[in-house]
Amino acid sequence: MQLTKAIIMLTLSTLIFSLPMTFSNEAIAQTEMENVYDPFADFSEFEESADQEADINFFRNGRLFNLGLLLGQRSYTEGLAKIYDPGVGVGFFLTYFFDLRFALQFSYMSSSGDFKVKSIESTLESTGTSELTTFAINFKYYFNTQNVTRGLASLNPYVIFGFSQHQRILSEAGNLNIGKDNAQGFDLGAGLEVPLLRNKMFLGAQFAYHVVNFKDEATEITIQDEQTGEFGSGDSLSALMVLGANF
Repeated sequence: MQLTKAIIMLTLSTLIFSLPMTFSNEAIAQTEMENVYDPFADFSEFEESADQEADINFFRNGRLFNLGLLLGQRSYTEGLAKIYDPGVGVGFFLTYFFDLRFALQFSYMSSSGDFKVKSIESTLESTGTSELTTFAINFKYYFNTQNVTRGLASLNPYVIFGFSQHQRILSEAGNLNIGKDNAQGFDLGAGLEVPLLRNKMFLGAQFAYHVVNFKDEATEITIQDEQTGEFGSGDSLSALMVLGANF
């Protein structure tokens, strides 16, 4: 009988001392599980970061892209201004917006004007037409006008810069030969847009300077081997009206 009591007491004491350790191990395991990061956990829909706010503002007030028409005048500087008359240019553009301020624009433009050059040794002269076509890839940065006066807050001023490829085609009067040459250029300009039809369209103006390097800039122009004293040096200027639609 005493042996049986001793066995029962030993069993109870073993159970009593093992219970706290079991509870402790379970608590530690539960704590470790709570601290482990779950990559599949859903983010709280009530948490708004700065990036989320910017995206919401962009889709509410911004535009994904726009396309439109270019119409204006193209002129020249230095020696080219003495040879080529200003010409009317037309073209089109497509602009893709990265955010509210920064965009990438693809544009094509063609302009045509007359040219005239005279010999200094005789009465010889050369006249005809000059066509200049341009394909450009430009970046546009729009300035924030929210902090200016109310009358100017809706305007969209911007700067534009990038690179362009130019092709010049010369057609001389009385001569069936047509001269073609190509050159790379760098564009730098500024513009202003005025929203129309609740920002579905816009009307604007753009002025740009095009640094163009044709291969004969340092070569004197001759007519039947007679000197003219004129060189094809200079760059291009454009003053354009812009009409576009926002999407």
